[in-house]
Amino acid sequence: MRVHLCGVRGSTPAPGPEFVRYGGHTSCLALAGDGGPPRLMLDAGTGLRRASALLDGPFDGTILLTHLHWDHVHGLPFFTAGDRPDARVTLLLPEQDGAGSAEEVLARGMSPPHFPIGPGELRGRWSFGLLTAGELKAEGFTVEAAEIPHKGGRTFGYRVSDGHSVLAYLPDHGPAELGPGPEGWGEYHPAALTLAAGADALVHDAFWFGAEAAGEAMFGHTTAGYAVELGRRAGVRRVVLAHHRPSRTDDELDRLADRFRADPGVMVAAEGTVIDL
Repeated sequence: MRVHLCGVRGSTPAPGPEFVRYGGHTSCLALAGDGGPPRLMLDAGTGLRRASALLDGPFDGTILLTHLHWDHVHGLPFFTAGDRPDARVTLLLPEQDGAGSAEEVLARGMSPPHFPIGPGELRGRWSFGLLTAGELKAEGFTVEAAEIPHKGGRTFGYRVSDGHSVLAYLPDHGPAELGPGPEGWGEYHPAALTLAAGADALVHDAFWFGAEAAGEAMFGHTTAGYAVELGRRAGVRRVVLAHHRPSRTDDELDRLADRFRADPGVMVAAEGTVIDL
């Protein structure tokens, strides 16, 4: 499995000279297998624009959304590889209680007067569907979806396998909703531990630094320290710290990397990085 980190920022894009090395695009991973082009996208933040550059032609694949917050969907109408007549895109998102069909839910934020077109007006063969927790098959990958705590709508974490390697993806995770846990950052709860168990890589929310978390836990994120400890408890080979706070500068992220430099199993996500599992 080849994992392209196309967007690793949280909440809002971060343009400017202070954010060049780690990147300013919001959440999107592009997954490829068997030496081919990416066929599975995890989230559709503005990093989905970068993912288009990985494709020589139209996108033929699936997009899985973890949830529907703006920073995870804003790339959809700007995905040039998917918005063309010869594209084929299956878009799946977590079922939202009483909210209607997948296309209806997306149209709440992507339709006039908020945006000039709705999801159904994207060019190509687009289909939209709702997910419940459990296992699904997508583009040659086996995906396990489980609900994890995150404020403001149902949110899934994903465990993706190609039969040889495993990626766990929990970019927005607010475990403090389930209690403070042993360090005060949140509980190490069964859903997160199951998704991450034995994974080759865990891409995880690291929005807060420890000193910030006490007053900000209400916003549904957690700390780099929590992500690393979750990975240790779950037996993960590599923890990838992602979903960086939009104000987090390159210099601050360098200091985060320095904090874990002695641990080869921890890396700070940078846009454009390719991870071969």
